[in-house]
Amino acid sequence: MIAFREEKDDNTSPDAGDIYVHYMRYALQQAEQARQENEVPIGAVIVKDSRIIAAAHNQREQLKDPTAHAEMIAITQAAGSLGSWRLDDCTLYVTLEPCPMCAGAIIMSRIPVVVYGADDPKAGSVRSLYRLLEDPRLNHRCVVVNGVLATECGAILSQFFQAQRALGKK
Repeated sequence: MIAFREEKDDNTSPDAGDIYVHYMRYALQQAEQARQENEVPIGAVIVKDSRIIAAAHNQREQLKDPTAHAEMIAITQAAGSLGSWRLDDCTLYVTLEPCPMCAGAIIMSRIPVVVYGADDPKAGSVRSLYRLLEDPRLNHRCVVVNGVLATECGAILSQFFQAQRALGKK
């Protein structure tokens, strides 16, 4: 488990926007770690009670596992940390809008708040292509905050894919 508690020197409570940016920076650190491992640079952290209880990045190439998305790994870590599959009172921060698989896992794990950076027009299932996390037909819905550090989150992905194309890779 990763222990972290949000504290400010002036004893004032940061507003929600500051908190979103703060934890998204941790998700971006995970994305950078993925980039260094030649993985698609997507990072995720899960926070409960101002503590990061899970931190992960994409590992599909390394693990040879199509389900090894940052969100999936972070959800598994958080469930292990809490000893429960129900991730009530947690917030997921992820650098890219979740895909259908990850959105399904978010719903099944009962995460109530999802904060993401860049939109994903090709596979986004939160706002871009689908709105799975808000679908009233499902048994769980999430509060969604999108666009947090969107420029930085999008830039790391764009730079990665530009470098891949320069190397002649898909």
